[in-house]
Amino acid sequence: MRVARFLVGLGALALLAGCAPAVRLKGDAAMYRAQQQREHALAGTEHWSLSGRLGVSDGHQGGSGSLEWHQDGDHYDFQLRAPITGKSFRLTGGPDGALLEGLDGGPLRGPDAESLMRKALGWEVPLSDLRAWVLGLRADSGPAELRFGEDHLPSLLLQDGWTVDYRSWDQSRQPALPVQIFATKPPYKVRLFVESWQLK
Repeated sequence: MRVARFLVGLGALALLAGCAPAVRLKGDAAMYRAQQQREHALAGTEHWSLSGRLGVSDGHQGGSGSLEWHQDGDHYDFQLRAPITGKSFRLTGGPDGALLEGLDGGPLRGPDAESLMRKALGWEVPLSDLRAWVLGLRADSGPAELRFGEDHLPSLLLQDGWTVDYRSWDQSRQPALPVQIFATKPPYKVRLFVESWQLK
């Protein structure tokens, strides 16, 4: 029986290892299979929107506000409204570069969203990886480690030096989608509370 369980675990691991990037999994075979099914179901999800709240901190200062994020393939429209801190802005772009509007100093252009947010706000937000993480998936950027909760859904994702903590899921959806995502890479913290999802 022990050998059979070991072989089942290896089989599940092989299924996930066939997907880039490489992954280490901590959980039983049923959890491996559940995640493999989630990844397969969401693999082609390129068009989606979410509404919620975003908070960012570097250990000394930060900001928060309401968030609207629209993803259309490789193109994104990321709008944060934070009237109290005065850091409301709109970030749009794709493979050809990014545009940051709404802050003092006029529109800013750059090669990618991450560098623009770092330059303009001092925020470290891994948007290219976060695009996958918000769906509860591994990003394509490198090896990852997944840990699971009792609900067979990811509870922790370790990738690119970031720890992504999934605090809550919307299990009324199939497949389930995260609604509380806390990502940390000391001293940086990113907290996302999703109020609504729309998959197209």
